[in-house]
Amino acid sequence: MFGVLVLAVVACEVAGWPFLAKPVERALSDTLKREVLLRAADDSTSTEGATVRFFGGLKVQVPLLQIGAPVWSQKPYFLHAEGARMRLSYAALWRAREGQPLDIALLHADHLTVHAERLKDGRASWQFGDPNAPPPPADEEDPLQLPTIRELTVRDGHLTYKDVPLRADITGDVQLNEGTLADNTVSGLLGSAQGTYGNAAVKAKLTAAGAMPLLASPNDAPPTPVELDLKAGRAALHFKGTVSDVLRLGGMSGTFRVTGPSLGAVGEPLGVTLPTTGAFDMRGRIVKQGEVWRFVADKATVGTSHLTAALTFDPRGAVPMLSGEVRGSRLMLVDLAPSIGAEPAPAPGAKPETPGPKVLPDREFDLPSLRAMNANVLMKFENADLGAIFARPLSPLQTHLTLRDGVLRLDDIVARTADGTLRGDVSLDGSGQVALWRTDLRWNNVRLERWIAQERANDAPPYVAGRLVGRAQLKGQGKSTAEILSTLDGSVRTSLRDGKVSQLAIEAAGIDVAQALGFVIRGDRDLPVQCALVDLQADKGVFKPRAMVVETTDSNVWVDGSVSLREEKLDLRAVVSPKDFSPLTLRTPVHVRGTFSDPAVSLEKAPLARKAALAVLLGLVHPVAAVIPLLDPGSDDGHDMECAALLKRARQAAEGPLPPTTTAAAPSPRRAE
Repeated sequence: MFGVLVLAVVACEVAGWPFLAKPVERALSDTLKREVLLRAADDSTSTEGATVRFFGGLKVQVPLLQIGAPVWSQKPYFLHAEGARMRLSYAALWRAREGQPLDIALLHADHLTVHAERLKDGRASWQFGDPNAPPPPADEEDPLQLPTIRELTVRDGHLTYKDVPLRADITGDVQLNEGTLADNTVSGLLGSAQGTYGNAAVKAKLTAAGAMPLLASPNDAPPTPVELDLKAGRAALHFKGTVSDVLRLGGMSGTFRVTGPSLGAVGEPLGVTLPTTGAFDMRGRIVKQGEVWRFVADKATVGTSHLTAALTFDPRGAVPMLSGEVRGSRLMLVDLAPSIGAEPAPAPGAKPETPGPKVLPDREFDLPSLRAMNANVLMKFENADLGAIFARPLSPLQTHLTLRDGVLRLDDIVARTADGTLRGDVSLDGSGQVALWRTDLRWNNVRLERWIAQERANDAPPYVAGRLVGRAQLKGQGKSTAEILSTLDGSVRTSLRDGKVSQLAIEAAGIDVAQALGFVIRGDRDLPVQCALVDLQADKGVFKPRAMVVETTDSNVWVDGSVSLREEKLDLRAVVSPKDFSPLTLRTPVHVRGTFSDPAVSLEKAPLARKAALAVLLGLVHPVAAVIPLLDPGSDDGHDMECAALLKRARQAAEGPLPPTTTAAAPSPRRAE
């Protein structure tokens, strides 16, 4: 009797227990808490052709397999498979009943359609179990908690994927043939997808040599050779390597090339904060371990800059983190101009655009992007090119970039150029509705004749030479570069040590046409600079020289007025006086007025009367007294002594009896040599 029973069970197992299809259908529906249909056809209630086997797990073969959508979904079903074969372990069914991701050992379908959805609260159509239970807690290693399909073959597949948290709406088609069911129809996997991810349009094409680990755990799935072409927004990616989980990109390792009109175009679909730049082309190696991405860019061009990078991107936690190091043999700051709202450099051969009446960048910052990610990146560049007006780059330049809670900082800026140094810090606080900008920069011993491009014909001396020392402390706020500059408060102080200036430039500043023409004919010569200092005070975007003077062995040049970054206007006056400081010998002031885009130089119309000349000289002299103590005397006490002597002589001339016009202050013997 027992033998007969065993034979009967074996016979039923071989036959597939056709009379148990309906009970299995009900049992699966109860376990998964979804409607499960095992049918002969779409319009049929019959289970004809369905077979079920129980040895070694649950095995189902059926003309039509359908798993219903969750009660909150508007879709007709979650999964619809024709010509389906599925194998499940009993342990996997039990875990799915408890709300864990479904683990499918094998799934084959001639035609497969899947509608995958995830709501804002985390509920997803691929999560089974009690529909009234709260969504499972987030898993940092697998935040989507997708089902696992260890062996999947599909002759013709269609997928729709809508994910509210990721702002993804994608449709895809796939053909694959792999594993024990493989034939010669299709080799491996061919997939395509299109839709939107975040604010970016997405289009992808994927080919794979094997497809068994399409949704397998990367810990126990073999790596599969894949090739991926992806366009996301304005960026394009080509990847060639191996993946152990195609849909999660688990165990991804290989080479990549990314191109686009701006680095920011890469960050847009990923929610990664990258600077807006010129066009770029980046190649290197990439590895994904769990949820953490690591990549090395062996070769990257951004505009005309040449960079390398080794970075890690960790999306786990409340805010993603980007960390690592960026280096470069050449950084062209013009390639970063779009990041501050300026237009990118024109392409080679392109016709430059006609400038408008406003020159300061007024495109608003993307402040929310500063709050989308944290960063900790060391940056080191062999050469940083500041632009055509500078003869020397910053070489080298290094800084420590951090981004935390919307506050971007460039700390420990250290650069060398033209025998001098530049040090300081810059920050942009984008945590609020308006950006707060601060900077504290110091420069020391920068040789102007080597730093500023001053090409002159016939080996004429540079217009100005010497060691520049100074400091800028400024702060402002706004939603764009123009707004920040229009609100600047602070000061810029600098002085020139061991300086020399072109006598032609001095005479031109004083509009002594006869003298200037003489130097043009005979040739220019250097004049030693005994005192040169500038103190600019900024108040709500308006810079005013508290003192701006250049003293040579021949003349003194004084400047006052204002420069308004708020209105982009100039209103400066330059006055040249001979060494005797006689107000009667003050030359007619030169005015520089107009807008930044259309400045104009003119002479003061009426000649200076004695009383007016005294007023001009007094107005120019007095501010110098407050400036001299603020300058750093550490590197050259002699310079400040010269400036103090200039102040004393100027006060005596302006407030006391006029000295004889033939008398000139004796220059310092050291300076006169």
